[in-house]
Amino acid sequence: MYRLLGEVILALSVMSVLLASVSLAASRMSLNRNVWLAGFFVEILDFFYLPLNFFFFKLSDTRKLDKWMVSLKNIAHKNDFAKTKRRMMITPHCMRFLECPAPSTKKGIQCTSCGKCVFTKLKEDAEKYGYRLYIVTGSSFVKHIIKEGKYEGALLIACDYELNKVMMGLKGKNIVTYGIPMLNDGCFNTEVEYSKVIDTLEMLDENRTFFNR
Repeated sequence: MYRLLGEVILALSVMSVLLASVSLAASRMSLNRNVWLAGFFVEILDFFYLPLNFFFFKLSDTRKLDKWMVSLKNIAHKNDFAKTKRRMMITPHCMRFLECPAPSTKKGIQCTSCGKCVFTKLKEDAEKYGYRLYIVTGSSFVKHIIKEGKYEGALLIACDYELNKVMMGLKGKNIVTYGIPMLNDGCFNTEVEYSKVIDTLEMLDENRTFFNR
């Protein structure tokens, strides 16, 4: 009995390692090409995220893991996101002007369109493409945001770690996510490639919904 149990545990362990390894390889390839069965590999990596994160922490860089997973998730979510109508754009406050005059509320920073940082343009773009813009000071603000409306899609701008974290957090909320990584990490003076944001908005713009003001 114990021998059979040991063999079953060993077989499951070997299978888990193989599945995780193949999924990691697929996520790495997703940086340069389309990946078949991306959604399946995403489920595997999400399930094994904690041990994989520990593995990367010890032997490599956890930022690589998050970067690969975000890339794979974008491929897996692209078609479903294009079908969404009620969309929001969640962005980090660290990209704003250091002396930003915008007030802060429980729903994030309320941009005043002062023209001193990229958020003036992002606010205009969000309205143009049918998104509600949120500028948050942490991923915890997302809990307040999703209570405001029945959103179907969330376009995220953040570092790879935060992107992956929020993608996993919204997974069970019936909100399809798509992530745009920033050019650098940090608590201030971070940037995003603006042309990439516009390209992504255009790519996902198949079913636009404009909110009533």
